[in-house]
Amino acid sequence: MLSRLSRTTPPPLAMAARVLPRSFHPTAASAMSVSTNSHFILPPSPTVAHISFGKSLSIIGRKFHYGLNCKEDRRWSVAGWSGKVFASQREYRKSRKRSLKKKEKELELSVNICIEEQLPDDPEIVDISEMLRLNVPMAMKFAFDNLKDSDYQTRDRAINDVGCFESVELSVLLCNDEFIRELNKDWRDVDSPTDVLSMSQHIPELELPILMLGDIVISVETAARQAEERGHSLLDEIRILLVHGLLHLLGFDHEISDEAEAEMEKEEELLLKCLGWKGKGLIQSAYDAEAAGSSLLENIDRKKEGSLRFYRPKFSYIFCDMDGTLLNSKSQISSATAEALREATSRGVKVVIATGKTRPAAITLLKSVGLAGKDGIISEVSPGVFVQGLLVYGRQGREISRINLDPVVCREACLYSLEHRIPLAAFSEDRIFTLFHHPLVDSLHTIYNEPKAEIIPSVEQLLTGTDIQKVIFFDTVEGVSSTLRPYWEESLGDNASVVQAQPDILEIVPPGSSKGSGVKILLDHLGVSPKEIMAIGDGENDVEMLKLASLGVALSNGSEKAKAVADVIGASNDENGAADAIYRYAF
Repeated sequence: MLSRLSRTTPPPLAMAARVLPRSFHPTAASAMSVSTNSHFILPPSPTVAHISFGKSLSIIGRKFHYGLNCKEDRRWSVAGWSGKVFASQREYRKSRKRSLKKKEKELELSVNICIEEQLPDDPEIVDISEMLRLNVPMAMKFAFDNLKDSDYQTRDRAINDVGCFESVELSVLLCNDEFIRELNKDWRDVDSPTDVLSMSQHIPELELPILMLGDIVISVETAARQAEERGHSLLDEIRILLVHGLLHLLGFDHEISDEAEAEMEKEEELLLKCLGWKGKGLIQSAYDAEAAGSSLLENIDRKKEGSLRFYRPKFSYIFCDMDGTLLNSKSQISSATAEALREATSRGVKVVIATGKTRPAAITLLKSVGLAGKDGIISEVSPGVFVQGLLVYGRQGREISRINLDPVVCREACLYSLEHRIPLAAFSEDRIFTLFHHPLVDSLHTIYNEPKAEIIPSVEQLLTGTDIQKVIFFDTVEGVSSTLRPYWEESLGDNASVVQAQPDILEIVPPGSSKGSGVKILLDHLGVSPKEIMAIGDGENDVEMLKLASLGVALSNGSEKAKAVADVIGASNDENGAADAIYRYAF
């Protein structure tokens, strides 16, 4: 929907903008000659700049004429700026009409097409920016021609006859919702994204030979949603937004009255028709969306599914726990979580599983949603951290670390299990052993997708020639907290540690080991810094991993210990918390 402008004149800026080369050399000129009799020559070369701004937008593009001082490090500082900001509308400004003598000479149109730095190198966006190099001057030419004989009563006539100028400058910036939202917050006190913003730079009182028309900022993320809703291409929608933004800069304002709205809507339709571009004008499209009950520019506080193409990754790797994190309370990976993982990997982020499970169990679960194998996030030849960090696999899925539990501790645990008839499972690489049949041990296979436990009736037989990485006890939540955990914390001393991933399961692991230490071993093997990773978990066994990562996200269903060390507490695993964290924080 179209939002009313709440603050039209931003204060002077004092900031720096950085212009970087993208597909083309930054010194490439995009100038075209248009004579006052509408003779029109296409620009000879493209101008597509990759541009980065600080918290606020400054003058966009390569040509800076607004009190700029060139620094040796190629950064541009803005000494002063004043203008108007329009968010699909703007407030009406009356200015005295400037009278300059017409110059019967060619008018140069200087157009800069820019791509905001945080927008990834999406081929479609790059192609659109190339097309805009031709489209924008054409739109300007037709819009200027229409001004000559127009009899609109509500248009601000501060810009009337462009023939009195030597040149006209306009910049168009393509960005994502996050960038345009920040502009709205800074200049309009509106905390939501907008499809298009127009920022006027024209000051009639200066009587300059150059018409500094201003800047048009377009969110391609919002444009993509609107294009899908309206049934046309992203290029078509961006052209519609371009026309709307250009008309604002030329004095049209549909906010001031019904008559002004009708006049701007008419000019939108006329200009689109003259250019042969598809789609209705933005004003009519907004009314159609409102009539259909659609809210295209909803106030979102997260990046939605399918929108990651408009954002650069903040991290190289995401380390994800499984039970209680990727898996919901039914031990399933939801379709939303699977799609988030799939989209993250498609944007170049490597997702690595870090779990208390065995590798076969993790592969089985992710295979159920199409994320195992060559094109998935896990396979027998991919890196991963398993069995609470006690088994770590590196490049090509080769084992790079294995830590075994002290055989004496294993023996004591097995004897305790037999004496108290508390079911136990001993993990040995990809196999699981137990001393007697019990439904809770069976649940490892039926619910948690672990390999089916092999019953070994003798303690000696179970331990002979077998490396055990960890043992786990099953009991009620109360039994674990009131009996098992206190007993083993006191009995083990420095020979082993206890940890919990689930409230009804107690795990005994080698001393000093943790999932976090396993992640650190893998990072060293891969040559990756902890600053490059994001971690998502929920359990006590995730604490070290969450502390190690640059950003640790604990889901709301997690343990208090995990939430205490996390940088962020996300939604629960039954609310697709892992997916939400990826969309919200990873890009």
